[in-house]
Amino acid sequence: MSFTGKYELQYQENFEPFMKAVGLPDEQIQKGKDLKSISEIVQDGKKFNITVTTGTKVIRQEFTIGEECEVETLSGEKIKTVVQMEGNNRLIANLKGVSSVTELNGDTITLTLKAGDITLKRVSKRI
Repeated sequence: MSFTGKYELQYQENFEPFMKAVGLPDEQIQKGKDLKSISEIVQDGKKFNITVTTGTKVIRQEFTIGEECEVETLSGEKIKTVVQMEGNNRLIANLKGVSSVTELNGDTITLTLKAGDITLKRVSKRI
């Protein structure tokens, strides 16, 4: 199953509590809570290029499954991690105390981020 495509955020759950838990300032949380994001994913075998555009902010991530890479966290910090693939439709990573699971089911991508006991769920649909 290929992740390649463009996806638009449909809805999210627990945005504000999660962002507070990971240390984002209230002003940034208020600005970002109602913005729709567009994610563009290009998958070439085990190599991924992901561009997420939210308002005027653009985050680009590039990684190869099973190899160490540098990614940007929600707070803008750059950290090293290894992204693993489970089955052919789940990407899993640990981002400095935050677990990240991205699951593709048909035309829907669900991103689940967990920090302690708080879970952020973001659901996007292929456009």
